[in-house]
Amino acid sequence: MSEPKSLMQLVGLPPAPGRFGDSALILIDCQREYTEGALVLDHIAAAVAEALRVLERAREKGAPVFHIDHHGPAGSPIFATEGPLVAIVPELAPRADEAVVVKALPNAFAGTGLAEKIRATGREEIIVVGFMTHMCVSTSVRAALEPGFRATVVAGVSPGSRADPAPRAGARASPPIPWRDRIQVRSGAGS
Repeated sequence: MSEPKSLMQLVGLPPAPGRFGDSALILIDCQREYTEGALVLDHIAAAVAEALRVLERAREKGAPVFHIDHHGPAGSPIFATEGPLVAIVPELAPRADEAVVVKALPNAFAGTGLAEKIRATGREEIIVVGFMTHMCVSTSVRAALEPGFRATVVAGVSPGSRADPAPRAGARASPPIPWRDRIQVRSGAGS
């Protein structure tokens, strides 16, 4: 009996992670809301350190870099546009030659022109890091298929969980979803 194949194998996609020579780096929601706001994530310090390592490598290799910044509506309790926690964490601050794309939805491609901006760089692949694996990272990586981008998600930068408050009376608590067991992620982006 033959070994089962992954979806990537069945459709003929290369199994190797993206390389910075062929890819643009997309940093999704690397914002202070996750490091010191209402949505502090488990293991966030390690995620910031790994994101910085990947960002430095992308810069060294000359890869185009896009910082995706989520903005909530005015007065929102999270990602308030007028508040300080909407800012990108200082360690990952964009340089003058790096694009900052503001989004209002989990999908970084929805209504932002991100696909066109990536295409303008001549890149067909993206390497993605971000702080909320099960929400904006997953949504954006899936949406990247529509304009035809091949995506690599760097696992060490996607903590994607936090200690949720206890459920209300009568509500059932949902167990954490093991995303890393359900979507293919790559540890350490290619050179």
